[in-house]
Amino acid sequence: MTNLVKKLICIAGVSLLISGCNLLQSQPNKVTTETAQSTTNDYDFSQMLQQVENDKVDEYKDSSQFIPSKHHKILANYVEQMALDLTETMRIEQGISIAVASFVDLDATLKTTNQLGNQLSETFMHQLQKFGYNTVDFKTADLITVNNQGDFAFSRDTSKLAKNNIASHILSGTLIYRENGVEVNARVINVQSKRLAASSRKLIPLYVLNKEDIYLSSN
Repeated sequence: MTNLVKKLICIAGVSLLISGCNLLQSQPNKVTTETAQSTTNDYDFSQMLQQVENDKVDEYKDSSQFIPSKHHKILANYVEQMALDLTETMRIEQGISIAVASFVDLDATLKTTNQLGNQLSETFMHQLQKFGYNTVDFKTADLITVNNQGDFAFSRDTSKLAKNNIASHILSGTLIYRENGVEVNARVINVQSKRLAASSRKLIPLYVLNKEDIYLSSN
């Protein structure tokens, strides 16, 4: 075999090798480009993000079903907020005295209460006194009753209580039962004129009441 033929064979072999390498390099780029195009066509990212947002809205749409696994809220926190609302909107002169009565169900009689209604009145008394208002406890008897069970200063017997009006204003309110809690409507009323001096409204969630074992059945 002549040298010329050998050179031609070598040149042909190198050409084939170079062509093969170019083919291998170009083929992955083609596959990658096609795959990227296919991925882009198959997945609309803006639509996916919109679906995620829609799922979040649907998840929290019904707030009545939302119950936090851990929380530190107690009934006193809600009463404090309401008492602050009352004091900020109170339109009465200085030197008044406020008596706090049980909160009642918003029914035909307005005479039905429960543990929540009584506990609200007790907590409001503390909050008003803390904010500097003269708070009257009309359940304090004129005399202390002493028996084998203990010594008692409080009474619900009207014959043992003060006969005269000892407060210029009364704080009380109503309870409305909702699916996810109890709506409390509180107001301060002038005893003589019956005029509304201040008001506040707040929903106390059921999970707060359940945490404190507050029963909503009538006493």
